[in-house]
Amino acid sequence: MTNEQPLVPPVIWAQRNTVVYITICLEDCKNPDINIEPEQVYFRGVGGPEKKVYEVTIPLFAKVEPENCKTIVGGRYIELVLLKPSEDTKYWPHLTKEKKKYHWLKVDFKKWKDEDETDDEAAGGGDGNIDDMLSMMGGAGKMGGMGGMGGLGGLGGDFNEPSDEDSDDEEMPDLDDIETEAGKGKEKNEEDLPKLEEVKPATTA
Repeated sequence: MTNEQPLVPPVIWAQRNTVVYITICLEDCKNPDINIEPEQVYFRGVGGPEKKVYEVTIPLFAKVEPENCKTIVGGRYIELVLLKPSEDTKYWPHLTKEKKKYHWLKVDFKKWKDEDETDDEAAGGGDGNIDDMLSMMGGAGKMGGMGGMGGLGGLGGDFNEPSDEDSDDEEMPDLDDIETEAGKGKEKNEEDLPKLEEVKPATTA
């Protein structure tokens, strides 16, 4: 076990104007070694179904304030809340110092909020509305499955009800009437046609 190469855990991240959220997706990881520095985050722990060693070092795009950061160790994940310096609350274009694509790093869309949306929330009443927005976003995400089809009711309940716009269909003749008229026309056409014997060309000797 000591010679085993550590694995890199899946990591998701999101940000607001003042904070950066980093979630390390590792189940049942007790007493992990976490070190938050101004320019990087280090994690090492044992977890997962097979109790393997996981380790990752994340060089941050910009500085954070380690003394004001928070760590939450849950049963299924470890969440880090990194506070940006008050003098530098600009949005980061990416989490890491270098713009690289890591297979273990993805965006946490459940927590993500665009910079302009965050400003609107702050102007409208602060962080209290952010939780409400996340709840609404979580409910909307369920609409993709069968269990969330009821959410369409908010868009209007007339999906299965007849509409006045369909009234034009009543003016169209029934299929039986169409077939009857077609049959009458066919009979008239057959009476007008000459018999096959009459149009047969005479044979030459």
